[in-house]
Amino acid sequence: MPVRKAVIPAAGLGTRFLPASKAVPKELVTVVDRPIIQYTVEELLRAGITNICIVSSPGKESLTHHFSSNAKLESALEDKGKTDLLEEVKRLQDMADIYSVMQNQPLGLGHAVWVAREHVEDEPFAVLLPDELMDPAGNLVGEMVETFDDRGACVVAVAQVPREEINLYGSIDVDDQSAETMWVNSVIEKPDPDTAPSDLALIGRYVLEPDIFDVLGKLDPGAGGEIQLTDALNVMAERGRLVAKRYRGRRWDAGTKQGFLEATVALAADHPEFGPDFRNYIRQFA
Repeated sequence: MPVRKAVIPAAGLGTRFLPASKAVPKELVTVVDRPIIQYTVEELLRAGITNICIVSSPGKESLTHHFSSNAKLESALEDKGKTDLLEEVKRLQDMADIYSVMQNQPLGLGHAVWVAREHVEDEPFAVLLPDELMDPAGNLVGEMVETFDDRGACVVAVAQVPREEINLYGSIDVDDQSAETMWVNSVIEKPDPDTAPSDLALIGRYVLEPDIFDVLGKLDPGAGGEIQLTDALNVMAERGRLVAKRYRGRRWDAGTKQGFLEATVALAADHPEFGPDFRNYIRQFA
């Protein structure tokens, strides 16, 4: 069955991004000219996936509102003759089929994925964490879908990180760490750098079989007392059903202030409209 659906977990409080995320969901904070979550949706569109379920939480209804019609705004733009902006606003509501489910309790990433099970039904699906912002010029998810079709197993994206930082991620154990695509033996959440199985980190992109819901539904709370997606992935690895796809492109953790600033500067410098002027401007700080 083709991968037609995706889940975007976005129910967190965004504490790493306070105070900006106190009133505005961190996923709606703007990087250059669009909110973070729009980059995530556009990444899915590049992979041909248009059925998207956002896992939200009480008070974050504005996430789906961003992709909904706003008659008052559209009318005002039309009256003022701002046709370019009007077309951009209307494009948001037409770009994908956006749905929402609620995670009422913060029980972990695995639980956030699990609450989307009725929307996904018995289909393979992608999961994208919006904090992880990938190079818009690439198509990592599309490549992962191709790997899923080829290997017939769940696929996770990994990137090499400094070993001293592996405790910030899930880490994988594989036989050949130099390969571009590799079968995974096991997955561990935020390991100690001295005992981590590798310096290959999970980077928030997954293509999963629907069997993962059965695994998640039977898991006991793991690290932090939460239902960890990495624990479910480890079960799939033990069954010989997990493959890792190496990513070598640019990526930013836009859920941290440092990563957000780096993404803003890099993508502003690339912008086709004002990139050249911006690059000239930032040279004064070199």
